[in-house]
Amino acid sequence: MKKYVSLVLFSLLSWAVCATDFPKVILAGDYPDPTILRDGKDYYMTHSPFYYAPGFLIWHSQDLEHWEPVCRAMAQWEGSAMAPDLVKYNNRYYIYYPAAGTNWVIWADDIHGPWSAPKDLKVNGIDPGHVADADGKRYLYLSEGKVVQLSDDGLSTVGEVKKVYDGWPYPRNWRTEGMYLESPKLNYHNGYYYLTSAEGGTAGPGTSHMVVTARSKSVLGPWENSPFNPLVHTYSERESWWSRGHGTLIDDVNGNWWVVYHAYAKGYHTLGRQTLIEPIEWTPDGWCRAKSTGTFPKAEVPIRHGLELSDDFQGTELGLQWTFWKEYAPKAVTLENRTLRLKAKGKTPADGRLLLATAEDKNYETQVEVTVGKNNTAGLLLYYSEKAYAGLVSDGKTFTVYRHAGQKTELPNTLGRQFTVRIKNQGNHVSISVGKDVKEWTTLAEGIDVSGMHHNAYKGFYALRIGLVSIGKGEAAFRRFRYKNAVPQEKDLSAYLMVFHKDETHGLYMALSRDGYTFTALNDGEPVLAGDTIAYQRGIRDPYIYRGPDGAFYLAMTDLHVFARRDGYRETEWERDRNMYGWGNNKGLVLMKSWDLVNWKRANIRFDQLTAGLSEIGCAWAPEIAYDERVGKLMIYYTMRFRNERNKLYYVYVNDDFDRIESLPQLLYEYPDETVSAIDGDITKVGDKYHLFYVAHDGQPGIKQAISDRISGDYEYDPRWYDFEPKSCEAPTVWKRLGEDKWVLMYDVYSITPHNFAFTETSDFITFKNLGRFNEGVMKSTNFNAPKHGAVVHLTTEEADKLEAYWLKNKRKYVSTASIQKNPLFPGYYADPEILYSEQTQKYYVYPTTDGIPGWGGTSFKAFSSADLKTWKEERVMLDLRQVSWAKKNAWVPVPEPSGPQRNVLFQHCIASLRLRARDPPSSRALCHDAFIICQPYFRLFRMASSSS
Repeated sequence: MKKYVSLVLFSLLSWAVCATDFPKVILAGDYPDPTILRDGKDYYMTHSPFYYAPGFLIWHSQDLEHWEPVCRAMAQWEGSAMAPDLVKYNNRYYIYYPAAGTNWVIWADDIHGPWSAPKDLKVNGIDPGHVADADGKRYLYLSEGKVVQLSDDGLSTVGEVKKVYDGWPYPRNWRTEGMYLESPKLNYHNGYYYLTSAEGGTAGPGTSHMVVTARSKSVLGPWENSPFNPLVHTYSERESWWSRGHGTLIDDVNGNWWVVYHAYAKGYHTLGRQTLIEPIEWTPDGWCRAKSTGTFPKAEVPIRHGLELSDDFQGTELGLQWTFWKEYAPKAVTLENRTLRLKAKGKTPADGRLLLATAEDKNYETQVEVTVGKNNTAGLLLYYSEKAYAGLVSDGKTFTVYRHAGQKTELPNTLGRQFTVRIKNQGNHVSISVGKDVKEWTTLAEGIDVSGMHHNAYKGFYALRIGLVSIGKGEAAFRRFRYKNAVPQEKDLSAYLMVFHKDETHGLYMALSRDGYTFTALNDGEPVLAGDTIAYQRGIRDPYIYRGPDGAFYLAMTDLHVFARRDGYRETEWERDRNMYGWGNNKGLVLMKSWDLVNWKRANIRFDQLTAGLSEIGCAWAPEIAYDERVGKLMIYYTMRFRNERNKLYYVYVNDDFDRIESLPQLLYEYPDETVSAIDGDITKVGDKYHLFYVAHDGQPGIKQAISDRISGDYEYDPRWYDFEPKSCEAPTVWKRLGEDKWVLMYDVYSITPHNFAFTETSDFITFKNLGRFNEGVMKSTNFNAPKHGAVVHLTTEEADKLEAYWLKNKRKYVSTASIQKNPLFPGYYADPEILYSEQTQKYYVYPTTDGIPGWGGTSFKAFSSADLKTWKEERVMLDLRQVSWAKKNAWVPVPEPSGPQRNVLFQHCIASLRLRARDPPSSRALCHDAFIICQPYFRLFRMASSSS
């Protein structure tokens, strides 16, 4: 059997996750429908503006990776402008685009402008694509595989529209919005014209969109579809990028080829469709296909990437980051003395005057100082459309908080007409604060969910943008607009949060430190999460906490209770036979994600359910979390063995929601001696090296280190022991001292009584200084002892203050849930229980169905009483059908029903429903004040109580 298990493991490892450098985001935020051209060594790109004016923001690059804004090409237009094609022909630049039911063109002799006014081409269809044949004849491809000839100057059409291409017939079982053949873009390469199109619909299911290619010797076809279609596609909604499509092919100065397209970040449709790039290659028979790696060309001059969103309004013209909404009103804006004044209109944010900027991050913070004018209302919004927005406005007397367009709350404004408003958007969870300055904030709203403010709910293909708004009359003044990625950097951090478990409860504990030396447990040293409420085995161990690249907190724990029989959660010592599956055998992990360390989303992961090949795992222990920068995914690495074989370190990738494993386990590290286990890995990146500390069971268990150039393998064995303990230790974890080039290696000395953490310190990961154990040296624990298997994450002052305040206000005493040693509550078979509590008798009363009788043929109802929900006494029979004439059997489901000074008990059965007046409860007292259902299991009645933890 061992050979079989090893063979299965080898098969699993062959399913390796290939590390890829692409796709890469080149413009984050709402930059959809990219169109790109190469002009010598320079590259230019623009996108759909829709109703954001001025539109067609043109970007410039020399390396395809770093982009700088150039200009906005078009100030005013009709309708919603989208899906442009930016081309250069005969030394003139053109932008073709659809809007208002027709297609238009603007042109310029210099990419920086000035650009012409729009000219109507008077032809239907969308997503135009320009091409010229060898004779210089110009054509405009349109959606649905149609084409029309252009005049020589490209400013009008000639002749009729013809259909020349039917698209690529994708498999019928694919989940899309429909065919939607659109976005034709054309290139000429090695004797062929290549037509690149989009199919499947640009939103809807995550697997909808795609990029397909076809080729022809003639610009008018016939077109031959590529055998490598689709060139770009989201095959599964497990992928990080959804609705990948609308691509353009581009070659670089080195002869390499690329495809540029848009996609939604999974779970972040609110950010809009972002611009991505990945390399392609040409096959010997002349087809293009995607590849995973590529090298960008080098720029002659370094380019500062991106658009600076923060604005001090120093100039006299509106910055390129700002657009109006459904209007172009430059006369409504005045800039002077570092102040932007915005004339008002409308009555609500839906029809007020807006200046919008494009958010770029999953976790961001934005703020602005607002001065409200006479008869004016102004503020800061997150704005999708007239029907979807959130934010805050004020008239100087009242703050109005919009959780949604149709949901507002009014609060008194004690700050007056001048105030600063701050909006934090953490993964579509929004909080709004106000202050007189930027030092002290008052939070007016938290937990605003904006995740649904996107196209799939409200149409339009827009994004949730940051908006300055001026409503009513007069004008509002704005100063010091700020935008930043809100993922804290080291300079923003000031506190340390330690998580650990304890054997007494198998729950999660948290301890806070302001200096990294003295830690105080929150919740008065009680668990902050009860393991018996979140884990299959009714206990957690080995908690690890990590701040992800999005700024959220990720928590991974072993789903295991090693004393479950002692504590009454299991009748056996282990979940499975120890001889076959080993000590501490389990099957899964508990994963949790939070933005505030208080509200957590949970998932229970079972490795044995991922695939049949993992059904025989002996354990899954000590999970830790990292971010694989090359793959662009969160990674969980952990200890695993098959049956009772030796332990090794493995890793898997997990989705951003932290609730699903997205790869099969791969080997991370195994001890060179094939008889020795390696457990409890901890990876720290310093410079370009990854340091893996782990526990080697090579004689007395202790801490060793291995080093690699990559996070997911190739760790080089180091025989040195890195702990200072004379006895066994485990659970190494490394955390940095803020503001210093020092790291602390903490580990669990489990071989002493009581358990304790020990600490060492290093600056080079070669020389380590022994700091001793908690309360035996410089490291102190103030109100807890015997911690097990800890980890530390850094916090900002604000995060630490809020967390500390929460647990001071919401202290909870841990109460263990029901013990199976107290189950079943009483002997025999009983079902359908109803329970009442009597204030007069101060007892609980259970009224169950008498069960375990063939055909559910029970004839009587009993009652049971308890003062503590643990010890139960059988009272008398409440009803016996053998003593009545109107029924014989099938007595089911007694329901105590409060109905007045004297209570009734309603008994239901298959023959009739009847109401009996309860003379007195079994204890000769009146029935209870209130009622609640505890549980209704089948056949045996078990006690269950909710944990106060």
